[in-house]
Amino acid sequence: MGGVSEGYFAAMNLSFTTGDNRNDVVRNYEIISEALGINPKSLVLSKQTHTDNIRVITKKDCGMGVYKDFEYTDVDALITAEPNVTLVTHSADCCLLGFYDPKKRVIASAHAGWRGTVAEIGKKTVQKMQNKFGCNPADIIVGLAPSIGKCCYEVDDPVYNEFCKLEYLKLDDIFFDKPNGKYMLDLWEANRQILVNIGVLPENIDITDLCTNCHSDMFHSHRATAGKRGVNALFIQMCD
Repeated sequence: MGGVSEGYFAAMNLSFTTGDNRNDVVRNYEIISEALGINPKSLVLSKQTHTDNIRVITKKDCGMGVYKDFEYTDVDALITAEPNVTLVTHSADCCLLGFYDPKKRVIASAHAGWRGTVAEIGKKTVQKMQNKFGCNPADIIVGLAPSIGKCCYEVDDPVYNEFCKLEYLKLDDIFFDKPNGKYMLDLWEANRQILVNIGVLPENIDITDLCTNCHSDMFHSHRATAGKRGVNALFIQMCD
């Protein structure tokens, strides 16, 4: 809400790849940056493609995806240890994760639809924070942003079978059988279990209770609109 996009992109669409007017999307970024109290030229976007690829970001990347061309494609998680760099990750129903290590001063964001979740992008982001910056998983705080909830996310056997490959998951808490032979999938719980498995403390994980499909008046939702929609975004930045 509060942007300048029109039609089914209205109003705060944050994607340049869905057919919206580019100038309107740039203006949306400027509006939301002003509301957040950040410099829009500090933003860093990547082209997300449901992978488990992770990129470490520095100040030289600022402005990428808004004021200069995308440099990184097939990247679904971003990490930085530099202040005043704003990581931006997009979704229109997928789960978005924001990470912060207050001791090592490292932040990250990740895009986790079912493919990214089953590829353990949350776990791999924590591992990258460990390996690159010496972070301790027990110090990392993680927030899960609004996304499609188990109330609305119906999937079938191929998706269920992929999650079965992660033997440590408690699938009875993640999948709920439906009479039609399909399942309702709880992406929030799946990502929570994956994070706990790598050492993030349960009390350091804050999970939304807002489903983007249920609240499509507030959020862009792919499922609620059959794909005729804009895109939401998670922003995370450390100040000096």
